[in-house]
Amino acid sequence: MSKVHILDDNTINKIAAGEVVERPASVVKELVENAIDAKASKIEVEIMAGGTSFIRITDNGTGMSMEDARLAIERHATSKLTEVGDLLSISTLGFRGEALPSIASVSRFSMLTRQASEVLGTEVKLTGGKNLEVNEAGCSIGTTIRVEDLFFNTPARKKFLKTNNTEASKINDFILKLAISNPNIAFRFINNGKQSVQTPGNGNLFDTLRSIYGGAVADALLPVDFADEASGLTIGGYVSKPSCVRSSRSWQTSLVNGRIITSKAIIKAVDNAYHSIIPKAGFPLVVLRIEVPQRTIDVNVHPQKTEMKFEDEGLIFKAVYKSVLDAIRPDGQSLSQVAASIEKPKAVIIPERQETLKLDTPGYSVRIDTGEIIETPVARPSRYTQGFYSRPADVPFEPERVMESVSDDAAEASAAMEQKLPAEGGLSLTPIGQVADCYILAKDSDSLYIVDQHAAHERILYDKFCAMTEAIPSQQLLIHSFIDFDAREAQLIEGSQELFRSLGFGLEASGPMQFRLTEIPADIPDSEAESIIREILMHIGDMHKVSAAELRHSCIAITACKAAIKAGFKLNMRQMEIILEELSITSRPYTCPHGRPTIISFSRHELDKLFKRTGFNL
Repeated sequence: MSKVHILDDNTINKIAAGEVVERPASVVKELVENAIDAKASKIEVEIMAGGTSFIRITDNGTGMSMEDARLAIERHATSKLTEVGDLLSISTLGFRGEALPSIASVSRFSMLTRQASEVLGTEVKLTGGKNLEVNEAGCSIGTTIRVEDLFFNTPARKKFLKTNNTEASKINDFILKLAISNPNIAFRFINNGKQSVQTPGNGNLFDTLRSIYGGAVADALLPVDFADEASGLTIGGYVSKPSCVRSSRSWQTSLVNGRIITSKAIIKAVDNAYHSIIPKAGFPLVVLRIEVPQRTIDVNVHPQKTEMKFEDEGLIFKAVYKSVLDAIRPDGQSLSQVAASIEKPKAVIIPERQETLKLDTPGYSVRIDTGEIIETPVARPSRYTQGFYSRPADVPFEPERVMESVSDDAAEASAAMEQKLPAEGGLSLTPIGQVADCYILAKDSDSLYIVDQHAAHERILYDKFCAMTEAIPSQQLLIHSFIDFDAREAQLIEGSQELFRSLGFGLEASGPMQFRLTEIPADIPDSEAESIIREILMHIGDMHKVSAAELRHSCIAITACKAAIKAGFKLNMRQMEIILEELSITSRPYTCPHGRPTIISFSRHELDKLFKRTGFNL
């Protein structure tokens, strides 16, 4: 009996679904792209429970006849190409004919569709790709698709989905990018009965960006305009000023011939253009609309069509680099002039470093000769760590003792750290000095130790925060800050108010996508508050289904990391003593909350080997 056999259609569809339908956001992307290809001018997306229980996509496009609707749910049935040669000139977003059958095979699927020339429309129903029903039905012109109980018949895939908030955020991101790529289409996104996104659909990209990101971001946008007649390449869109950045690439969108793609060459070109004029951890808003001759690209390289091959990737890199650089450095300005005009620094010569100028932005200076922005240590006062920042070097202080941690966080020191360290509770070190304003040299009776001052302080703060079982003490801000968020971030804040309160942040809605910051944790500086909030939001959006305790651990770890003293901060001997003393009473002194080592030791025997004193008594 033959061991090789042909798979049945249902199994084939489920295999294809594993490539095309990765998560609810993949369903939304495929269906909305179909609506765009159908020349819709209005598209509405509604979801419940992160898209796992309910997704509805409604458009006013051309619709389908009964015959086409019946064929559309068959594998590799498409109206967008007829032969292999058409792959070289694909202009539609979809073309493989796999989306509808793949989605229908892992959900309870229904579709209503009608063309303008018909009186009645067509209703198609499937359950897990089976029990096909096709009937006439009354409906509006266009197409409405409902996808319910996604992955109900593939529980293994459903098990690996993230939280409903995370899945909804992924969908929100797709809607935003699709809206940006199609400013001529009015998009509306409803999440759990609440409208999250609405764009005007008037064809104006700037108006679309303003409706998505708000007026404050829109005012910081710079237009991009580039054309190369020889290659037929053009680039348009907008980038933000170097003073307007976020902590992730989530608001960077690259479009090639109207298709949303991810390209390392484009990302690298943007990073190079902004090099030295934005903080290391910052990412500007970037919306690039690149148009190239269709024959110079290949879109058939990824199941979800998110990657693209270019005939000349070097040309794309150079064009993007030049177009972005021209936008942020107009009229041939040097990089230092750009920094001066956008960040508005007060030019104060630093006596010990005549080649640099201080900027108003705390912690950064600009080199006169190269225009490079340099990160410099900044005094940041806080109640718990005030001795590290504000007291004179000769005035000691005694900080509060850290209670025993109740957290269950990162594992003990990694296997890579092979040095033998004292047992927990037996750590008693005497500081010797500081190296590179980053590492504390210390000793005990037998060994030499190198302590990472940031990681050590991070562990101290983390244990202190974890010991506060109800809520981290907060301090009222005399002057409240107003922070603008995008729709996704605003929804995450509204759904995580209890978490933010427990972390010591007071956030009150003051507008559609704006919050008033009234309180911050007592141990963090004012200047770090917004970046911590944004990083927590990004972290919440990326997490799988976790317990409240795990979520709190992750957020506390972020807060402790941001509040800890940084590399480059000079410490006096008393401050080093305090760090080592407080570190010794933490629950796990040898790793920071993220699992990075805090201490490396060299025993007497190891030092002897380094100096080749083995076997000598002198």
